[in-house]
Parts: sequence; C-alpha cells; structure tokens
Amino acid sequence: MELVLTVIHLLIAIALVGVVLVQRSEGGGLGMGGSSGGGMGGFMSARGTANLLTRTTAILAGAFMLTSIGLAFFAGTHSSRTVDPLEGPIPTIPAAPAIPAPPVAR
Repeated sequence: MELVLTVIHLLIAIALVGVVLVQRSEGGGLGMGGSSGGGMGGFMSARGTANLLTRTTAILAGAFMLTSIGLAFFAGTHSSRTVDPLEGPIPTIPAAPAIPAPPVAR
C-alpha cells in the first residue's frame, strides 16, 4: 500500500510541476485563446484556459497534500526498535582485544 501511495504521490508531483510551468504569470495560460496567433483555433478563451489551469493546480495541490499526509502516517506506523535517549544506545558485545604481532627479525 505504501508503494502504491508513493507512486501516486510521484505522479501527482510531476503533474503539478507541469501544470504550474504551463501557466503564465499574467494569467494567459498556454498562450492560446483569442482570435489572433494560431493556438487551437479558439479552442478556449484566455480566461477559460487560466481558470482551467488554476482549478487543476488547486486539485493537484490538494491531492499532493493528502498523499503527503498518507505517507507521513505510514512512516509513523512502522515498528522498529529505536534508541531511547533516556536509556542510551542499545548495548553491544565488546570486541576481543587485539593480539600484538610478534616482532619481525631483520
């Protein structure tokens, strides 16, 4: 389940970046619309394109937040042994002392 949510989260993030990059700062959105300048033959007006991109951005941002919360929830439910700061580190078996090497005759 966590892997599926991670893949969905990644796809939403890529889509969100794409939608934000397509928008214009003046609200032109995709640069199409109006009767001048090619585009898709007036498929959508400039205002309609801006509203569509703004709505899409808001929906993707909300989905991104929900998947982020879901991933945080899954990360918090993993059961693993951690170090308690009041108890100190987990004790380990000490290593055997090293035996010094015999002197080399020259």
